[in-house]
Amino acid sequence: MARRSGMLLLLAAAALLAAGAGAAVPPSCERIECPAYDVVDSANGFEIRRYKDAMWVSTAPIEDISLVDATRSGFLQLFKYIQGKNAYNETIEMTAPVLTRVAPSDGPFCVSSFVVSFYVPAKNQADPPPAEGLRVQRWAGARYAAVRRFGGFVADADVGKQAALLEASLQGTRWAAPVSDGRKADPASEYTVAQYNSPFEFSGRVNEIWMLFDTMAASDM
Repeated sequence: MARRSGMLLLLAAAALLAAGAGAAVPPSCERIECPAYDVVDSANGFEIRRYKDAMWVSTAPIEDISLVDATRSGFLQLFKYIQGKNAYNETIEMTAPVLTRVAPSDGPFCVSSFVVSFYVPAKNQADPPPAEGLRVQRWAGARYAAVRRFGGFVADADVGKQAALLEASLQGTRWAAPVSDGRKADPASEYTVAQYNSPFEFSGRVNEIWMLFDTMAASDM
């Protein structure tokens, strides 16, 4: 009995240490390129990251009632882009994650606005190929994100709940105000869904909710 109790204590301690250390890098980032970031803080239910200067290629806003359908539509545009449908006729390596920026509607059956983005690999960061219907966006300097991770396939019914859980986990912390200010400053981006896996990967899937916020607010803390 004593041996079993000792083992349970060790497991509990390991779990606490893991929670304090923040989430591990998604496994897909060991196979394909992902944007670099530093973990600034982590606690129960969230992680604060500082992303470095980076270029992204994004779709125009997609109006739809479904995040899943909008992401599929946007990803098809971006897939054609990396397959060579760009001004340089250049094939570009796949990266992760695919981001879907969400500006929710006022009701469950109303149209929301979504922008789907692809991280430009390091090889192409200096001169991302332009393409019709897509735009290149630069994250100039550091960009901060409050992040919550969840698994499985992303479903329309899940993302709002996950965003609410992230927001709730930030309450009472020093990050609540800058995250809230960031969302007010950019009403077109309530939150962002990050997906790291191919649709053909059925296990070990990693998704995240991101809430981006102002670097000045973070640097003042």
